[in-house]
Amino acid sequence: MAEIDLRTLEFRIHELIQMCERLREENRSLRSQQASLTTERAHLIEKNEQARMKVEGILQRLKSMERE
Repeated sequence: MAEIDLRTLEFRIHELIQMCERLREENRSLRSQQASLTTERAHLIEKNEQARMKVEGILQRLKSMERE
């Protein structure tokens, strides 16, 4: 009976090790994805700010044209 319990315990430990390895890889992948998305977000924020500044410039030019 102790032999069966030992084999069951060994099997469960092996499963836990495999699960830890899968979770470690998934964690690595998610961290990489997060870094990529953070970089993309910063780029999009920069592009949005540039577009906002252009639109503000156009509006100012239109207003000055209206005054003339």
